Amino acid sequence: MPTVTSINPYTQKEIESFTTHTKKEVKVFLDKAEKRFASWKTTSFTERKELLNNAAKELKENKETYAKKITEEIGKPISQSIAEIEKCAWVCEYYAANAASHLEDEIIETDAETSYVSYEPLGVLLAVMPWNYPFWQVFRFAAPALMAGNVAVLKHASNVFGSALNIQKVFEKAGFPKNCFTTLLIKSDIVASIIENPIIKAVTITGSGPAGSAVASKAGENIKKTVLELGGNNALIALKDCDIDATLDTVVQARFQNTGQSCIAGKRLLVHKDIENEFTQKLVKKVRELKSGNPSNAETYIGTMARTDLAVELEEILQKSIKMGANVLLGGNRQNAYFEPTIVNNVTTKMSLFKEETFGPVLPILPFKDIEEAIELSNNSNFGLGVSIFTKDIKSIQPYISQFEEGAVFINTLVKSDPRLPFGGVKQSGYGRELSSHGIQEFVNRKTVYITTS
Repeated sequence: MPTVTSINPYTQKEIESFTTHTKKEVKVFLDKAEKRFASWKTTSFTERKELLNNAAKELKENKETYAKKITEEIGKPISQSIAEIEKCAWVCEYYAANAASHLEDEIIETDAETSYVSYEPLGVLLAVMPWNYPFWQVFRFAAPALMAGNVAVLKHASNVFGSALNIQKVFEKAGFPKNCFTTLLIKSDIVASIIENPIIKAVTITGSGPAGSAVASKAGENIKKTVLELGGNNALIALKDCDIDATLDTVVQARFQNTGQSCIAGKRLLVHKDIENEFTQKLVKKVRELKSGNPSNAETYIGTMARTDLAVELEEILQKSIKMGANVLLGGNRQNAYFEPTIVNNVTTKMSLFKEETFGPVLPILPFKDIEEAIELSNNSNFGLGVSIFTKDIKSIQPYISQFEEGAVFINTLVKSDPRLPFGGVKQSGYGRELSSHGIQEFVNRKTVYITTS
C-alpha cells in the first residue's frame, strides 16, 4: 500500500508514516458522507450549535496537543501554533452564535402574497487545503459548512496528515455524527476523480494558482460551484506621515509571522522616499533581533520553513533578483529548511522578488514619491488579496481606498482574517468569499419561493 511519510523540518527526522486511502476506500467514504447528509440536513440550528460549541471547547482544552503536531509537521513556532488553534475555536463559536441569523429566510416584497429566499445546504463538499495554517484553513471552511447543514470531506496537504486526522478527531470528540467530517489521506492525483463524483456538490480550495486553476477547471467541467482562495503579493505601504515605530512593529509581524509562509503576509514593503533611510535602518535592527531556533521553544519567533524544497525555491528567487542588482541588507542564507529573515533593497518591478509570491521570510523594499505612485506599485501585481496602508491622516487616505485592486484594504494594521468579515481576493488571488455571512452563503442553495393563491 502507498504511504506518505512526514518529516520534521527542524530536526529533519521522520515523524510518522501514513497509509494512503485507495480509490475504493475513498468511494466508501463518499457514500457514507452522502448517507450522513440525508439525516444531518434535517437537524436544527440548535443541535448544530451545541456540537460546534463542543468543538470549540475541545480545541481550547487540548490546544497544546494539537499545536504540538502543527509545530512538528511544518516547523511553525509553538506559540503561533497555539494561537492558530485558539482562532479555530473562535470561528466555531462565531458560527455557532450567528449561523441561524445568517441563513434565516429573506422576505422580499413582490406581487406575490409571500415571496422569500431560503438558504438550504448543498450536500457533500470537498475541501482541498494547504499546509501553512493546517487547522485554520480547514476550520474557517468547516465551521460554516457544517452549521449550514452540509457535510465535508477534506483532502489536506501530504505533509500535514497528522493534523488532518486531528481535525477529524476534534469533530468526533465534539459529538458530531460519524461521517459529518471525513479526512481523506490521498495525494493530489485522486482529486480530479473525486470532483467528478456526483456525490460532491461543490469544492473549495486554498492553495497556489496552478492548483486552484486545476480544481476550478475540473469543477467547471462538471458544473460545480468553487471558491478559490489562492496566493497573494500584499503590499505594505508606509506613507510619509506614518507612526514609524508602530508601523515597524506591524510590518515585522505581517511579513515574518509563520516564517513568512502566509498568503496574506505583507510581501512588498513600499516606503515614502523621505523616510526610507530611517525606516530601513530601524527595520533591519528590529528583524535582526527576532529569535530564531527550535520551533518547540516558546520564545522562538522564526522557525524553519515547512520543507527544504520550499526554502530552496525561495533562495532561487532571491538569487535571481540579486543578479539583477538587488542588495541584501540582512540575512539571505539558508541551511536545510531554515531561511534567515532577510531584507533586500535596490529592488525593481522587474525582479522576481517584486513580481512573484515569496512564500518565506524575505522582504523587498521599494521607495515611492507620492500616494499615486504607491497605488501604482501596489496594483502592479497579478494578485489582489489585500494591502496595508500606514498613515496618521485617515481622512486623506479614504478617497484612495477604491483605487486599490484588492479584496481587502487595512489601514494601520496588517491584513488578517476575522470570522466577522468576508475574506477573499480578486485577480489571481481567486474568487468567492470565506467567513462572515458571505462565507456561509457560498455553499447553500439560494432558493426563491413565490406563493400566491390565484
